[in-house]
Amino acid sequence: MNIVENPTRELWKSLSERPGCDTSSVRPLVATVLADVKARGDSALREYTERFDKVRADTFLCPPASVVKAANEVPESLMNAIDRAISNISAFHGSQIREDDAVETVPGIRCFREKRPIGRIGIYVPGGSAPLFSTLLMLAIPARLAGVRDLVLVTPPTSDGSINPVIALCACRLEIGEIYLMGGAQAIGALAYGTETIRRVDKICGPGNQFVTEAKLQVSIEGVAIDMPAGPSEVLVIADEGARPDFVAADLLAQAEHGADSDVVLVALSRTFVEAVRERVAVQLETLPRATIASQVMNRSRAIVVESIEDGLDFSNVYAPEHLILGVTNPERYVPKVMNAGSVFLGYFAAESLGDYASGTNHVLPTGRFVTVTSGVSVDTFVKKITFQSVNVAGMTSIGETVVEMARAEGLEAHARAVVVRQGGE
Repeated sequence: MNIVENPTRELWKSLSERPGCDTSSVRPLVATVLADVKARGDSALREYTERFDKVRADTFLCPPASVVKAANEVPESLMNAIDRAISNISAFHGSQIREDDAVETVPGIRCFREKRPIGRIGIYVPGGSAPLFSTLLMLAIPARLAGVRDLVLVTPPTSDGSINPVIALCACRLEIGEIYLMGGAQAIGALAYGTETIRRVDKICGPGNQFVTEAKLQVSIEGVAIDMPAGPSEVLVIADEGARPDFVAADLLAQAEHGADSDVVLVALSRTFVEAVRERVAVQLETLPRATIASQVMNRSRAIVVESIEDGLDFSNVYAPEHLILGVTNPERYVPKVMNAGSVFLGYFAAESLGDYASGTNHVLPTGRFVTVTSGVSVDTFVKKITFQSVNVAGMTSIGETVVEMARAEGLEAHARAVVVRQGGE
């Protein structure tokens, strides 16, 4: 880890920069793939699936019998763990379902909002070296709670062209019957435009690699809704002298193993503590299966030494992390000072991994400082809100002249007359 002691606030912005990722070569390739899928549909999908996933596919739709068969391969212990995670995630997200109260703005005018589920949602679940079945839970559960009936799952096929068994189990638990085995930018194109096999969706949700992220951004320009730009994973840990170095090291490595482009930052009160964490990182790396990836991340990670927890929180608000761990005494007192973070973990035992899987909060979160302007996935991700107003004679009488005055000031006489005519004028 690169240690920076007591940097001036002028340096905080540069210390908050994420790893550079040159997408100049990705953009035109993704644009070509999307255009090809839009023009040739299933034929293009077959070619790209064979080219990128090394699988020859006659059909992309995964038959229900194949899904059930794969799901039955999952060990009972993992089935039980997933069922408990589903229960916790459902409980937390279920608490988000609230209707707004109606407001009588003036006598005779009643305004209110009602939620409606988005019609058709496409869920992308990454495959690759670490198939993220937990992401399916994080997206499908709030979607179901929001009332979405039409869920479509796309996920890359395994090397033999089948569905990952744990993803299959999660799909069965959440009653997702429409599953397509495909990945990458071509899968995003299929969801966005539709093909002979796949009907287009209204919104695309789910993280992916730089090709998937770029594809989501490009189709969003064309009017297809997406959940958020979700890039490489990131964590910032603030630790006081009471924190355990081995806990902190484990938290940093948990994010580092996601991918070589992940970003991890430690904020501590002394260089001595940072050195202790570095030692524990080295020890834990020796037995970590994804040590090669994690080592790449740790070699360019930063440890910032500050004078107080308050300074650490100020730095965190500049960095704006996807995940923030407050490994400090009495962390709840610092909650009001957290301005920019996707998901916050309070206390020495609040491992970020808990939120990734089963504590109940959502792990699909904005990255790359997007937490400064947007939130992670919730039930609201899958609904639209419609405003209503009811007006009677008293309401028209009480506010009519106000509207006429304002409309005529803007030069919109027809707007004014729509009120005047209801008041008995001409």
